[in-house]
Amino acid sequence: MKDKSSKLTLDSKKDYRQGIISSLICNIWWGIMPIYWQLLRPINSWVIIFYRIVLVAVVCFAAALMIYDKKTIFEPLKDKKTVIRYVLAGILITANWSIYIWAVNANLVIQTCIGYYIEPLAICLFGIILFKDKMSKYKITAFALAALGVAAVIIYFKEIPLVALSLAATFSVYAAIKKNFAMPPILSLLYETIFLLPVGLAVVIYIEATGQGALNAVWGTESYKYWLLMLCGLFTAVPLVSFADAANKLNLFTVGLFNYISPTISLVIGIFLFKEPFEPIQLIAFAVIWIGLVFFSYGEYKESKEVEKKEESVLL
Repeated sequence: MKDKSSKLTLDSKKDYRQGIISSLICNIWWGIMPIYWQLLRPINSWVIIFYRIVLVAVVCFAAALMIYDKKTIFEPLKDKKTVIRYVLAGILITANWSIYIWAVNANLVIQTCIGYYIEPLAICLFGIILFKDKMSKYKITAFALAALGVAAVIIYFKEIPLVALSLAATFSVYAAIKKNFAMPPILSLLYETIFLLPVGLAVVIYIEATGQGALNAVWGTESYKYWLLMLCGLFTAVPLVSFADAANKLNLFTVGLFNYISPTISLVIGIFLFKEPFEPIQLIAFAVIWIGLVFFSYGEYKESKEVEKKEESVLL
């Protein structure tokens, strides 16, 4: 009995270490992605978006064929409700990608960071509205502080940070559609992009044939950028698989906490590498949002501990 329990402990520690490594890989990867998108200039953002749709679908389909049999891949597509949900999810995640890539290439990296900081709060809000999730005092405080931070930016600049709010909104609805819809990450991303593949492929062929695409933009002096573009499918899939591995090996609190690494890295890149203007009011707004995230994370931590205690009492 002692040997079995010690083996379980060792396995748990090994899983935990692997989960931490996977979480670091995906969040650091996502954090430095603005550098990759800006390296693709002068390729137009909307050209990159359609290439990404096509290449993600190709990479995921190739990976799915290597991992799963054809029945496993195509069986879920026989259900109409599943197809509708994945079509909607695909449209939303494509919208999210599109806003993000356009914003990075429009030198709005700092706004994308605001969006990704308030994203977990927005997801939680949708959970409360749509799925009647519980609203703790910590979540109320976090929402109030996040709203205060965004309001400060709106009042100071006299404009709504549409990029930040659009990123948070599209991903929140995307997460709501996928709630309680278990599917391996490769297959999930495949289904989300496969329905948009015909449109994406048609657009790519058209823009390249008419000289409006990536080849015309970089071929000759900057041909290497076209081959960099060919990697965008792989660069999208790798962090997603790492994230899925982390989610399977770590509790949700730890996964959520690590997710703040990527926008923090992007924020540093936006300020110091891309030299985006960073006003004092933006620093104040970020500080208020960060304080809100501390409350939110502490609330999530307490909830996870309560769940663990209940599970332990059931086992005993």
